[in-house]
Amino acid sequence: MTEKRYRRVVLKASGEALMGEQGFGIDVSVVDRIARDILEARRIGVEVGVVIGGGNIFRGVAVASKGGDRVTGDHMGMLATVINSLALRTSLVKMGVDAVVMSAIAMPELCESFSQRQAMSYMNAGKVVIFAGGTGNPFFTTDSAAALRAAEIGADALFKGTQVDGVYSADPRKDPSATRYERLSHARVIRDGLAIMDTAAIALARENHIPIIVFSIHEEGGFNAILKGGGHCTIVSDDAEPEQRAGA
Repeated sequence: MTEKRYRRVVLKASGEALMGEQGFGIDVSVVDRIARDILEARRIGVEVGVVIGGGNIFRGVAVASKGGDRVTGDHMGMLATVINSLALRTSLVKMGVDAVVMSAIAMPELCESFSQRQAMSYMNAGKVVIFAGGTGNPFFTTDSAAALRAAEIGADALFKGTQVDGVYSADPRKDPSATRYERLSHARVIRDGLAIMDTAAIALARENHIPIIVFSIHEEGGFNAILKGGGHCTIVSDDAEPEQRAGA
């Protein structure tokens, strides 16, 4: 895998990825692992902004049990993003990294320049900015929020940390073929309906020429292996024809 020099990236950590082996909620060991990865990324000179998902705590668990609707679930998911974000901030601070959480923002304010200026000022001051990405809107997901944030802060790439290392619904522990490096085009992801992000997020990333890199957030050091030019991942971009290679 050709080495790529990253200056600033956005890491989108799915709420489900934070569960680890838990049925729902937060696995603190996973949160600490992500914090260590961010610490190492900063050590090699990469600025990291983080967008946290929240569906692991509430959506499909508390809401379903109460018979709530999807909109109610998204509002509770918005609260969950704040809880998850504060957990990551706590872990980073324990490791000596200055971090700040920018609270979940209502839909009409997402594109205002204030949040962009505020985030940039924090990053320029050496802080890790954690965006609690929940929007309270069922049609604008944390994936879309992550793609928007990546564009706002001029990120070189949008990393989506999931439980697996690519766009396939496969568990590397059960299917070794899921562990791979693969380059795909945005067009192929949309055409073949490959599971990665919602189409709004893909469109935002494509419009702003930001590659989406999908990897397993559960593989300790995997994030930094990719930053250093190795690791296992799927790169979704229009800068090359689809190319597949096993390993990296």
